[in-house]
Amino acid sequence: MRRITKQAGNEPQPLTDWKRSNPRSVYADLTEVEREAIRHQSTTEQFYICAYCGKAISGTNSDTMNEHVEARRIAPNRSLDLANIVASCNTSNQCDDSHASQILPLTPLMAECETELTYSLSGRVSGTTERANIAIQVLNLGDTERNNRSLVEQRKQYIFTLLSVNGINPDDGLDDDELLEMVIDDLAKPSDGKLEPFSPAAINVLKKWVA
Repeated sequence: MRRITKQAGNEPQPLTDWKRSNPRSVYADLTEVEREAIRHQSTTEQFYICAYCGKAISGTNSDTMNEHVEARRIAPNRSLDLANIVASCNTSNQCDDSHASQILPLTPLMAECETELTYSLSGRVSGTTERANIAIQVLNLGDTERNNRSLVEQRKQYIFTLLSVNGINPDDGLDDDELLEMVIDDLAKPSDGKLEPFSPAAINVLKKWVA
């Protein structure tokens, strides 16, 4: 995961207009116009990667969901609260689809998501805290190949590619901390408003190599 910073008061105009005209409405009442505006804003502020797994998303309803971090069944009063909505991929049995209405104790809205989830070159993810392990299970983020082989393999391939194109041999590692820091900075910077898919996982791996 990568921490998502929500901008207060940055509500898309279609949603503002809807809420003004329909003061008692909930998310289920919205038309596709308002849902698309929310989806676009969330995707843009996440630099076009899924809030949970980090894979690329387009921001259209073909592959992107408006995901309520605190599920609507648990917090119905927050269904139109943008501080509670992120953009998730729509992959079957992971992220939004796996979350459903379960409680999520560690979220991408928390800074700790970048340290309590740790990634390996194998593509697997593990937790350093109990809440991180729960989040991995709830979202099916690939702690083992058996649980989510497809995601583990995708993440592994992208991590190897991102490191290789930056002159780092994933099999050998690197002792040059200055170069590692430069690569970390480059991977953390969006290009044309987009981050590389799975770049937060690659950054996590590199940070463990820095002395």
